[in-house]
Amino acid sequence: MLPTRRVQLVIRCSTRWLLSITLPAAVLLTFACAMPVRPTERAPFAGQGERLSTISGQPAPTPAVTSSPPTPQRVTFQNGDLTLVGYLFHPDGAGPFPAIIWNHGSEQNPTMAEFQNVANIFVPAGYAVLAPERRGQGESQGQYIGDAQRQALQQSGADAEQRLVVQLLSGAQLDDQLAGLSYLESLPYVDQSRLAVVGCSYGGIETLFAAERGAGFKAAVALSPAAESWDGNASLRARLVQAADNVNIPIFLIHPEKDVSVAPGYAIAQELQKDGKPYKFTIYPPFGTDVQNGHCFGGADRIWGRDAVQFLNQVLGVTSP
Repeated sequence: MLPTRRVQLVIRCSTRWLLSITLPAAVLLTFACAMPVRPTERAPFAGQGERLSTISGQPAPTPAVTSSPPTPQRVTFQNGDLTLVGYLFHPDGAGPFPAIIWNHGSEQNPTMAEFQNVANIFVPAGYAVLAPERRGQGESQGQYIGDAQRQALQQSGADAEQRLVVQLLSGAQLDDQLAGLSYLESLPYVDQSRLAVVGCSYGGIETLFAAERGAGFKAAVALSPAAESWDGNASLRARLVQAADNVNIPIFLIHPEKDVSVAPGYAIAQELQKDGKPYKFTIYPPFGTDVQNGHCFGGADRIWGRDAVQFLNQVLGVTSP
């Protein structure tokens, strides 16, 4: 049997962009830089990639390392008339620490296990983490996006529902996320020059819209963005490609190979490549259980987490403990 150990290959087709992909070692394909990347292809890339530019200044301080899991702190903040809830994690010490916003998916009740898994990745690496719950999700006030979608579908049909999803994710939901960012920036131990945004599924979409907005973020990591929505929502596909045209920060796109769809990663990566923007794109081969092989890795953190930390460290100029 041929080996299936993980192999990551990188190419630079110009001096301005970076692309990497992960595949089983047994897979051997060819690729030309001028060839468009289509969602059905699994093309490895050969060559050397350039180093992404880093934020100038001194490395972020090294936090005190503890063996116990990071402790969540429930916090509240406002977006207009709505009181929103978030869960905050941070390293020991005074900081200032680089920080991330974690964007959860479409579920009405995000779990503390999800937030804890994310904190377990980033806090030991020296990052503060805020997981804001968007309107109508978890303990936050407001209408749940799933209820709004169902109402639009029943009252006006599928096209109206699809347009509403785009409107909410790039509008009110994004505003909720950025309200969380404003709260995070107000904390004395957060380094406002080293902020990143990370999320999965609907949270991956939110991550891309936040990257498009800028808002002080210096890097973004989007897991399984729109994987469950891509095939059925042409409006969302077009809007995410537009967002890729507008981003001006490095993006790391991630899919498990057995995601609902890996087409979003290919399409967004191709748009970033066309525009000469710095990015990284990795598809992870199967591992572990069936759930861990699927959408958002089933919440598993040990596959993508190390690579995400390495990417953010490189872009933000962070030295992890």
